Amino acid sequence: MPKLFKDILNQSSFSKSDLVTMLSADEQNRKLLFDKSASIKHEYVGNKVYYRGLIEFSNLCGKDCLYCGIRAGNKKAHRYEVSEEEVLEAARYAWENKFGSLVIQAGERSGADYVNRIERLLHEIKKMSKGELGITLSLGEQSEETYKKWFDAGAHRYLLRIEVSNPELYHRYHPNNKKHDYQQRLNALFLLRKLGYQVGSGVMIGLPFQSLEDLADDLMFFREHDIDMVGMGPYIEHEDTPMFEYKDQLMPKMERFYLSLKMVAVLRIMMKDINIAATTAMQAIDPMGREKSIKVGANIIMPNLTPTKYREDYLLYEDKPCTDEDAEECKRCLEARIHMAGGQIGYGEWGDSRHFLKRKT
Repeated sequence: MPKLFKDILNQSSFSKSDLVTMLSADEQNRKLLFDKSASIKHEYVGNKVYYRGLIEFSNLCGKDCLYCGIRAGNKKAHRYEVSEEEVLEAARYAWENKFGSLVIQAGERSGADYVNRIERLLHEIKKMSKGELGITLSLGEQSEETYKKWFDAGAHRYLLRIEVSNPELYHRYHPNNKKHDYQQRLNALFLLRKLGYQVGSGVMIGLPFQSLEDLADDLMFFREHDIDMVGMGPYIEHEDTPMFEYKDQLMPKMERFYLSLKMVAVLRIMMKDINIAATTAMQAIDPMGREKSIKVGANIIMPNLTPTKYREDYLLYEDKPCTDEDAEECKRCLEARIHMAGGQIGYGEWGDSRHFLKRKT
């Protein structure tokens, strides 16, 4: 006899078929799912939402991922790198406005000059903020030596999205060469954990060729790898990428959005005390996307502090919101959104993953 949906929600552990059932929830069961995830969020991480001031440092990239608008092969992309002075100015804004933490994100590169520039910026940010700003990096696959150098300079969280946990699917979304190796990506996650980082990953939801079973595998991947923080959202196509040819095979955007909300909710139920980001891609489909994500389980939000003159050039996907808002407008907007979602902002707090802190102790 098949299990009732509400009985699955009350289990303490979940099989792959349970996860597929939850991700298949119709409108009625979706409400049960979202109510359950909201109550678990309230119990295990509370209603605080933590800021990560986002600096999109550069769209220069050495990789050629087939879905990404800043891939090396996109000759239409206008390339840029934020100056060190502009990074420090954005960091000062975050510190003075009690954001608690920064995220420095960029395309993947690993040359010595670049590695040293990031190290120097980390030292400068720590010095300027008297050690008060937490720092997350999202700078792709690097050597153990580089990860250690950046950790010693002050970064303590690292987001490295797997994008899809199924190795066979991974090769459908990336060129088949040494630069785009699934095992290498996994090894980087192990290195980050070994060195003491809080380790983050994430996936795209609603990709062509992807099934609900694949997404259930993604959720189990986070659990099996004991991930501390997750950033995931709907796949949104970009016309200047090879994947765009499959646009007619995609589910409608609102279906991708609700599937992404279900992924956030199910993950909150599975991994009760991790950090989950309300990603910008959610808002790209639904104007209230980030609020809805916070309501069902997310507890991290990333105000964009990148100077506005660069924003239009960091387009991983189309219809990216908030590209013309300055930092102050973005801050005010997100404050309102968080309060509308019933949350409160953890000003001046790092908001480290409780999952990580529990493992550490």
